[in-house]
Amino acid sequence: MRALLMGGQACVFYGGAEFSRDTDFAILADSENLERLGAAMLELHAEVIAVPSLSLEHLRKGHAVHFRCQHPEALGMRVDVMSKMRGVADFDSLWQRRTTLQGADGTIYELMSLPDLIQAKKTQRDKDWPMIRRLIEADHAACKDEPEAAQLSLWLRESRTPDLLIELARHHHDLAQQLSADRPLLTAAILGDETALESSLLEEELHERRADKAYWQPLKAELEAMRRERAK
Repeated sequence: MRALLMGGQACVFYGGAEFSRDTDFAILADSENLERLGAAMLELHAEVIAVPSLSLEHLRKGHAVHFRCQHPEALGMRVDVMSKMRGVADFDSLWQRRTTLQGADGTIYELMSLPDLIQAKKTQRDKDWPMIRRLIEADHAACKDEPEAAQLSLWLRESRTPDLLIELARHHHDLAQQLSADRPLLTAAILGDETALESSLLEEELHERRADKAYWQPLKAELEAMRRERAK
């Protein structure tokens, strides 16, 4: 099955979280992959909870499908699957730049890349924004001595920690200047203006929250119509 771990469990792997109750996957929405997903959920004794039902139509529209596992080894675990997300690349692109990890027991884990995971976290949910901050801080702490160019760009583009942004801008002034065209708040970081930076970070977050709310409005209307139809 072509699926990428995302959500809280992926954040655990990246060092941004210590625990997550649910398991979230981005999956390829095609007939063959959906059959494999159905078989995997059957092995877990998992059933769809709430709405919508599992279908290519719902996944391709951007709905999440929610399962609850009843297998003794995964009793009560919730599994959520999605294929399309606001501002996130198509699955083929996500797959090409995925992160592959191997556990001590040889298990292979396919994760959404850190930049893509951060993009997927830009929602209207309160819990996602502190997680973005922790993900960048964890990556910086682990790699600050010998960062790759792509990591420096990621930190400057996505960090939500004012003092870290100011430090990065001080040590990588030219890159910060270059990226400020796409992220104007980096100008405040370059100037070392923490007050202006905090204000801009808040406005940046509010902008994404409003965009996510608008994105989900028609999808939520569809879900409500499904609930009413099922209740008849």
